[in-house]
Amino acid sequence: QPELGKPMRNCYSLPGPDFTYGMYMHKRDGGVAEAIGHWDSVKAKPHKRVMPRDFVAMGRAAVDEGCTTAREFALYYKYMDIRCKDKGILRYGGKAPPGMTFGRPPRPSTPFFDIMQHRFKELWMEEQRARTKVQYVVKKKVGTIGEVRENRTTFLRTHPLPAKEESFWHLQRFEKVWAPHSPSPDQSQLFWAS
Repeated sequence: QPELGKPMRNCYSLPGPDFTYGMYMHKRDGGVAEAIGHWDSVKAKPHKRVMPRDFVAMGRAAVDEGCTTAREFALYYKYMDIRCKDKGILRYGGKAPPGMTFGRPPRPSTPFFDIMQHRFKELWMEEQRARTKVQYVVKKKVGTIGEVRENRTTFLRTHPLPAKEESFWHLQRFEKVWAPHSPSPDQSQLFWAS
């Protein structure tokens, strides 16, 4: 029971003097003297990257072998393990392949003799002449630019449609009829039949 007017005491008994708080490392824990005395260097292990499987290459090879069903493809993938090639081999500390050069290749030397003889101008003129011939042939096939093509409007202007003959036929209910109660047609009273 807590004492009256005082907070409740939550106390636990501490472990003895031989208890170590934290994590105890048996191999390295030599204290400050060992830490100052020498460096604990870790030797780097050679790391071999495992590349993912190249399913595109495996699929092509399976088709070349004559696999057609899904089961045959699965068996082929199980026994033929083709991996992707490591394109960043130089990035991860590999050696450069023999005969590999870095940078851009040099541009070819300028043919000085062709410059002296104006050979480039002659080649350009030949290209322009050939282009002009092609344009002339295309224009000849299509027709001249000033010529107007025949369309519906121009055809109707030259060949007008025949005039419509007016039809005098009307529905019977709209015909003028003599009223039945009139004695004679002299009265000129006309009624529209409904």
